[in-house]
This record gives sequence, structure tokens and C-alpha cells, in this order.
Amino acid sequence: MPRDVLRFSQIVGMFGPGAMVDLPERSVVVAGLNRWEMRGPNVFRVIEEQRLSDLLELRLRDSGRIADGRKLTLKTPPVDSGRVFNVDGPGVDAIVFPTWFVCEAVEPPTGHSGDASGGATRRRRMVRWTDLIPPARKKYPDEDTGRQLDVTPIRFVGGCQDGHLQDINWHRVVHGTTACSKAMWLEETGTSGDPRDTRIACGCGRMLSLEQLYQPGRLGTCRGERPWIGGRDPNGCIHDLRLLTRSATNTYFPQVAVVISLPRADDELSRRVADHLSVLRNARSAGDISAARLFNPAIAAALEGYSDSDVFVRVQRLLAAGPVDAIADPRVAEFDVLASGRELIGENRPNALLHARTLGRDEWDPHRDQLLSGISALVEVHRLRAVACLYGFTRFEAATTTSENDLEDVGLAVRGAPLGENPDWLPAIELFGEGLFIQFNPDRILAWIDRPGTAARAAALHDGYLRWAAEKGSRVPDDRGLPYRLIHSLSHAVMSEIALDCGYPATALSERVYAVPPKAGVPGRWGLLIYTATAGTQGTLGGLVAVARRFPKVLRSALDRLRLCSNDPVCADHEPAASADDRALHGAACHGCLLIAETSCEARNLFLDRALLVRTMANGNAAFFPL
Repeated sequence: MPRDVLRFSQIVGMFGPGAMVDLPERSVVVAGLNRWEMRGPNVFRVIEEQRLSDLLELRLRDSGRIADGRKLTLKTPPVDSGRVFNVDGPGVDAIVFPTWFVCEAVEPPTGHSGDASGGATRRRRMVRWTDLIPPARKKYPDEDTGRQLDVTPIRFVGGCQDGHLQDINWHRVVHGTTACSKAMWLEETGTSGDPRDTRIACGCGRMLSLEQLYQPGRLGTCRGERPWIGGRDPNGCIHDLRLLTRSATNTYFPQVAVVISLPRADDELSRRVADHLSVLRNARSAGDISAARLFNPAIAAALEGYSDSDVFVRVQRLLAAGPVDAIADPRVAEFDVLASGRELIGENRPNALLHARTLGRDEWDPHRDQLLSGISALVEVHRLRAVACLYGFTRFEAATTTSENDLEDVGLAVRGAPLGENPDWLPAIELFGEGLFIQFNPDRILAWIDRPGTAARAAALHDGYLRWAAEKGSRVPDDRGLPYRLIHSLSHAVMSEIALDCGYPATALSERVYAVPPKAGVPGRWGLLIYTATAGTQGTLGGLVAVARRFPKVLRSALDRLRLCSNDPVCADHEPAASADDRALHGAACHGCLLIAETSCEARNLFLDRALLVRTMANGNAAFFPL
């Protein structure tokens, strides 16, 4: 029988280590990296992306997920050989989980339906993995009827916010410390799925409803079990066990870091300058770089092949980013390359990591449209490579993202769970595609921030953030700031319009927001990359690049759609500070205007407000674009 197969993008996503997967006849949890079979020729490829490796080493070492001094390698998941009976070949191991099953045959209730409404009750036997018929263990031998009953995994397991996972001890939950050897049953009434209509019952007559299982502390304390790794967390666990529906969307939130690969020459220049930054930091002009070459042979050798002006610009950018950010923040380097102003960025060849072209103003704004005055440059990205790496996961709620690097911070609201026992590699994939980069005018951004109407709107949005932070506790990131909300909102509007304009599915587009505030006289880095990229191909067909030539029309149409939402006036009147949960992070934004598929959004559809873009029914003083 052929083994079950997952695509690379599924492994580095929703079905990584620690995720529960429903197979046709079984439910399993994907094993940790230590149990993946990676031996053999051409089983995997090493993906070279040093900026991402350095960043993850820094983050995971600080959180204790990798040992000090350990170097991380990025590898593709093992490739299926295609052999039908390849039992010992490369692959991703999986462990049967949960080990409680429910018989498919419905039994009549025996004297205690417990149904207050008098409706029919479906009553099914609960059995353990060890009770099933070996070796396949797909059927249960019913002693009362002599039949072999089909079974399915039980829908409910226990978990905690640290990612731990375990079977629920149903006997203990129902009886407490009282011992009982009677059979356990799952009883269901009605068709609504209401927790009050589902009960766990014992043959002795004791029972409790699913609604009771959701009560805090009802399942006891989490034991820190990690079935994908094996054993228990050596650090233990202090959280209460919580009921988790096995197939629910909150069982697994992958933590995926993505970087856009840069031309090797740009990356190499950054590394060389960083190695000699202590000497070059005092340079005040390109002439000082020339003098440093003349009097320092080591500097001359390191910078050979690079112009003085390019070196000086790179020195200033690294100094503005700071000593850690120069290594750890991939977006700073990406923005600097895409916003360099060079007509040709990267190389125009089939296997180039990046090939882009900065358009002249006359090519995309020949009439000097006032609507485009806040945009300083457009870049056609004909080819790009994005590297996506899975480095952890959470349960119950997605990890909160940081405002500095826009990568999920492992030490915030939900601590990420490890993918293996002290791994020295992480699963990653390459994505190839195209994109459109938009650079914003920093002077126009600052002038917009200083307007009274913008300041009032910023205060209202920040009040919503403060309410959200109070609900989440103290371990939350800072508010991302108004420029981020502006660019993020524009990104969603433009992506939706591009999907209508060029035929790309909306879910095929992704965003990358650049919002780095000014530092030490260096202007802010504010930009937006909208791209489409897929694994296993060498790019796409150029439809997104072609949008650059008609960008004014696309932008105007996108903004026009936002002036009136189908949910107005409710959407326009939304008050962030009066809302609960994630709605407190929104301004005027809903599924009728700005919300898109979460797979396309880097911030889970948070930090959005169309009132920052255009005039709405409720607010007309904070719009960045004059319409």
C-alpha cells in the first residue's frame, strides 16, 4: 500500500512536527525532526540563505529551543522516492494519536439517556488503541455481539498554550479518584453539535457533558507531554489542560519565517562592510572610503570590486539599523536593495535569485497624478526567490508578532513549541515568483503623520491597541505604528484589486510590509512588496509585473472601492477601544472591504483601517490619498 504523501508547502505549514493529521483510517501526529528519515542519496537539499539562518539561530537560542553554539541548517523535507513498498525509505514519521477511539456502530441507551429534551440519543462505545484487533488495529471485537466494529479516532484531546498535547484520561475526568472498570460511552443528542448535547458517560451511570469539560481546570494540570518528540517537557508545565477538538483550526498555528533572497553581490557587500564596520563607521563621505582603502590594505582587499559610493551607502545603512539589526532584520536589507534606485537590480538570467527593474517616473506616472504624490518609486520584480522556514508552532492562538522584525517572537503571548529535541536543522522550502515593489515618500509620510486629523485617528487606534494589550497581559509587542497600518491597509486593497485586474486568485498573492522608522538622520524605510510565488516552479507568467505600467488605474480603482463598504455605516463607525479581542486592533475594516485570506496576510488580518487611506462615512480627516 502506498504511503500517505504531503507536499513540501504542507509540511512547512499546517502539517509540520506536532500537527495532527487525519488520514483515511487513522489520526496521527507528525513526528519531530529527530524522527524524520533523511538518509539516502538525493533525499533532501540544503537551502542556502544565511540571513535567515542567522536570524533563527539568534531567536531560538534566546528562547532555549537550540543549544548555545549550535549552527542551524535549512533543509527541504525528505523527498518521496515513489516506490510503493518503500517502508525503510526517506519520509516523515508519524505517531498514532489519539489512542482513544469511538466505535462506529450506534448502540441503544441502557436506562440513562440523560436527554432532557426527550430526543434520540446516539450511544457509541469508547475503546483504547490496545483494545483493537492487531496488527492493523482498525476494528474492535465486540464481545456482546461477536461483531468486529469499525472505529474512528475520538474528536477530543487535551492541550495547553505551550503546545503540549495528550490523551484525556476519560476515566479520571468522569470519576475523579474513584476507580471504575465499566465501559466508557460517547452519547450525542440532536444534530447541532452543541456541547450540551454531547456527553461522556460510564457504564456505571456517571457522566458529564462536553460543556463541563470546557470549564477551567476541569481536565486537571497539563503533564507537559510531547508525543511528536516523545516523553515529557523537561521544563514541566504549569498550565491547566484545555479541551482541544482534534480537527479544529486552533490545534496548530505554524511559525514560519520568510525572507526574500538578495543578489549575492549585495549580501556579500553587507558582510564585508559589517566585518570592518569598526573602522568604516567614521566615514563621512565616499572620499573617506577611498582614503581607508589607501591606508588600510585589509580594507582595500575586503572591498575590492565595489565602488566607494556603494560602500559608503551600505555603511550608513548598517549604522542606522544598529549592530544587531544589521544581521538579524532581513527586511532592512531587502528594502535597501529594492529601493536602491538602480535601474537593474540583480541579474537578468534564469537562475538569478533576484531580477528587478526600477521604473522611471514617466513610465508609470506620466501625468504626475496627485494621487501618486506619496509614492516615490515603483519596481518591477521579474523574478524573486522567497525562502520559507518552519521554526515552531503554537496551539489555541497564533503567536503574537513583533513590530521590529515582523517575525513571530517566540517569547510573547504564546510560547512556541519546539520541532524536535534540540535540532540542528529546520525544514524550509524555496518559492519562486514575481512581484511589484512600491516605495513611499518618507517626507509625505511624516507630513501626513503630523496632520491633526491623522493624530486624532492614531489616538483612537492606539486606544484599541491598549485594550487588546490589557486583555492579553503584559507579554505583548508594541503597537506597530501608523505607517505600518497605512501600508498594510493599502496592501490589502491593492491585492484585492490586482486579483480582479490580472486574473490571479487572491489567495495566490502575498504581502511584505516594510515600515522601519527613521533613525539618526536616516529617513524611514517605508515600502510594500506584493508578490506571488510557488514551490517547485521557476516563476510565474508576468501578470503581476505588468500591473506596474497601469498602476495609477489599479490604485485609483482600489481606493474608490474603499470609500463605501457594503457593511457601512457599521464598518465606518467601528470604535477600536469599544471592541473586544482582535477587533480592538481594527479601525474601519471588515470582510466587506479590507480583510483577505489569512494565508496572504503577514499579520493575520490585524492592524487595518481604510480611514487612513480614503475618506469614509465617519472619518474624513486622516486619509493619506487625496480623492
